[in-house]
Amino acid sequence: MAAYAGRGIHGQVVEALGYRIVSGRIAQGDTIDVRSVAEEMDISLTVMRESLKVLAGKGLIDSRQKRGTFVQSEREWNFLDADVIRWRVAGGHGAKLLGDLAEVRAIIEPAVARHAAARRSERDLVALEEALDAMGRTEGDAEAAAGADTAFHRALFRATGNDLLARFDLLLEPGLRERDLLVHTHRQDDDPVPSHRAVLDAVRDADPDRAHAAMTELLDKAGADAEIVTGRAARRGDRDGPGGHRHEDRDRRLSTS
Repeated sequence: MAAYAGRGIHGQVVEALGYRIVSGRIAQGDTIDVRSVAEEMDISLTVMRESLKVLAGKGLIDSRQKRGTFVQSEREWNFLDADVIRWRVAGGHGAKLLGDLAEVRAIIEPAVARHAAARRSERDLVALEEALDAMGRTEGDAEAAAGADTAFHRALFRATGNDLLARFDLLLEPGLRERDLLVHTHRQDDDPVPSHRAVLDAVRDADPDRAHAAMTELLDKAGADAEIVTGRAARRGDRDGPGGHRHEDRDRRLSTS
């Protein structure tokens, strides 16, 4: 699920094409003129083909004889991929993504908190405390705040003692990180520590019911924050794509047929 943005010309091509597809600037079902795009972007066909392989791996495109390379229906896209999530948010689809994420978290995380309270070890408590301490030291740094927030939830999943749940964070983490980046960027006056502290205190006290309730309250607050920041982002024109106007010049060099 690693992001490709900024990794040389190959990463730039993946970034430009991926963003255009997910944002709808290249529509579902459109055919991509591979040779023409390579010429207009001044890249080799080898680079172009390698970039298309990456996008195919994310479910965005496919190639068939007689039809060529085309954009797949979004039903085929890997919505858990970190780049796809980031492109969706940058392309103006953040509200839908964060709404879906909130529903999934509401189903899973209160139960995770309940199990963590019943099963946590001293090592788990240390990991949770360290993540919370880091969260409190990230004022003004959205990247660090998102990282600390993600680390807290990762530690909570592991504290359940369930091997499958312990790795479930891999599915939620890309969306959670994007959500945290949005919130911590647009709501720097908001302090996430108290709501997370309430969860940790309940887990430390081995109180499953209280942990469940504290997590439910945290998620209610997270949902409200997400609704606020997606509205702010839209009003500020944050739909230009990752890196602001960085995509505009690249868009002029892409073509579809």
